Order: sequence, then C-alpha cells, then structure tokens
Amino acid sequence: MTTTDLLPAIPEGAGTADETLLRLIASALACLSRQRTVPNPVYPAKVQNAYNRLVLHCLRRGEEPPGSVPEMVRWACERPLTEWPLTLPDEARAGAVLLVDPETRLPHQSCLEWEVNAADPAAELFENERILEALAICRAARSPRAYTAFRALLTTRPVLTGAELALLGGDPECGMLLHSVIKRSYEPAPASYLREGTYRQCVRCHCLMVPLLVDGYRCELDRCRRDGEQSDGTPLRPDKGGVFQLSRPLRMFVTSPGLAETDLEAALKKKFGIAAEMWPNYDAYDLRVPLPGRRHWAVDVKDRVNPALLARTTTPFRGDPPYERAFLVVPRYRFRENEAYGRQFRRNLPDDMAGQVTLLDDQAFLRLVGRELATLRRQETEPPRTEGGRHA
Repeated sequence: MTTTDLLPAIPEGAGTADETLLRLIASALACLSRQRTVPNPVYPAKVQNAYNRLVLHCLRRGEEPPGSVPEMVRWACERPLTEWPLTLPDEARAGAVLLVDPETRLPHQSCLEWEVNAADPAAELFENERILEALAICRAARSPRAYTAFRALLTTRPVLTGAELALLGGDPECGMLLHSVIKRSYEPAPASYLREGTYRQCVRCHCLMVPLLVDGYRCELDRCRRDGEQSDGTPLRPDKGGVFQLSRPLRMFVTSPGLAETDLEAALKKKFGIAAEMWPNYDAYDLRVPLPGRRHWAVDVKDRVNPALLARTTTPFRGDPPYERAFLVVPRYRFRENEAYGRQFRRNLPDDMAGQVTLLDDQAFLRLVGRELATLRRQETEPPRTEGGRHA
C-alpha cells in the first residue's frame, strides 16, 4: 500500500478541492514552524499528508511537483499564491502574498488564516484551552472585569520575563483568577530569536523581533512590518527568569487586532470624548460605543489579510448588551493594500448576514461617528417646526 492510498477524500469541485488542499498546505507549514525538536518520524503526519496531496495534485495537472518537503517550503517562500498550480477565486489569493516570509522563515498571517478558516482563529487553534477557558472561569466567578483585564494583558504584554509571569499570580485584576490559563498562554522564547545574548522587542507592539539572516530585525506582525518603520527594537536580556512570549496564534489573532481595538478606543476618546466599553459582557463584541439618546453601536475589530475568509466566517453579534447597529472595522492599511477589500468581503458574505453588519475601515468608522454626532447636535439645536404659524 502506498502513502497516497491513505489520503482522505477531497470534496468534489475544482475550487473547493483546491481550497481544501491550500488549507492542508498552510496547516503543514504552521506545524513545521512550531517544531522545537526533530521528531520521529521527521515529518508529522499532517505535513507528510499535505506534501503527498500536493505532489498528487501536480502530477494530475501535468505540473512539476516539489521534490521534497523542504522544496514545498521553498515554494511557500518564493511563489505567491498566484503562481501555485491551484484553481482559486481571485479574492481567495489575497493578492501576490507569500505563505512564508523568506527572511524570517515564519508563516505569514495569511498562511495562518488559511490554516484555521474559522471566525475565531485563536480559540479554534487552542481547542478551547485558552480564550474559551478564560471566558468560562470568569463567567463562573461572575467577573467580567477579570476577562477584560486578561484580554488587555494579551494585547499589551505579549512578552514577559519569568519573574513578571510569576508575579502575575498575585495580580488582583486577573492574575489571581486566571494565572494557570495565563501561564499556558505563554511559552519560552526560542533561542533562535536571541542575538548576542539579547532579545529585541518591537517598540510598537512589544512582540519579540525576529533576527534576520544577514543583519537587522523584523517584527512578525503585519501592522508593524507594513507601516514602513525600521527599528532594531528595545533590548531585553533573559536574566530575570527567562523570557516568555504568547503562543504565535494568540499574537496574530489576539494581540494584533487587540492593538487595533485599543487604538480605536483611544481615537474615540480623543476625537469625540466617547468612552467605549471594551469586550462587554465577556466579549460579546469588541467595543460598545455609546451615542446620545442612550443608543449604542457594536464594533468587532478584525485585522485580517483575506476579506473572503473573513466574510465567510462572519456570524451575527450577540445581542446582549443591546445595540442599534453592528460594524466590522478593519485597519485602513488593509484597504490600501487591497483596494477591492470591501467588494470581496460583500461578495463572500453569507446571504443571512446581508444587512446585519457593515464593514468599514477604522478611519471611515471614525468619520461616520463624527457625522452621527454632528447630526444629533443639529437636531438638538434646531427650533421646533411650525405649521400654519403655530408650533407643531
């Protein structure tokens, strides 16, 4: 029996089959990036399975397949999705993106999005052992403030020394209740991130920076790498009980959008004096924005590369606490990178979600809030309408 005889069936339909294969490849690349030692066998089953499927797919199409798993990784570093022998809708390719960063040899965020095609990638990847466990503990303790503090911790402190991690056990905001979950959310920083005995933290997001093969460092978060800022970061020595960082799915799908959430919260406060409630009612959505007349808007912030995958996994917001309008807000740079972001999102949005949620970039959302407030102020200052010389 050959290895290909053991391969699971792929759903019929060229587009569906090729997207399934892409998810298998993305999962294999992510799996390889998380390995810290050489296992036995060398390649886990999901990696070997993805490679076998890719070879079989290439042979059926008359294409030259990669000669090995390392060559499949080389494809991911050198070939944008538009050059892979895969039949995919244009929006599924998310532009000329590579699956793996050729300089850091780490999967790009787009690769992780394909790995877990789910509404909440972080919770899905950790099989309810991190985010959902924290939610359950806080609900049982009737402590929404502890969950809010936990989310803020993951957003603002993606890297901790061993001493800081231990001290969190006495933190009254969330550490005393969630210390075991917090400890399992962080992992020892890999030695490959060390250079001359020192780690480097990104000055913007505080994640560890990846040393490049030749010289310099690179932040792995899209929001920092793509704003044009170049920095070697802030030095951090591992002499206080070691250095720990959030697991990569949490850095990508909690820290990165969490920073966009807190940026939006700060902008609402600065521009309009609005104090938005963060992660209300155990993360029903990300921000509850109060407006005059006891009205509220609900906002979920998503920092996703692929608008098609985002749309397919969009689900209705929870209704408690209540709101009048629901918005998905994406950082403006995603729209600059892909001018069709909004159109691709709307084309892939499930029919039952049409009209339930509005997609905007963060700057457009702030302008909409400004217009709404201006309209309400005008209504308050307008004299009452009269009819036939009398007040109506």
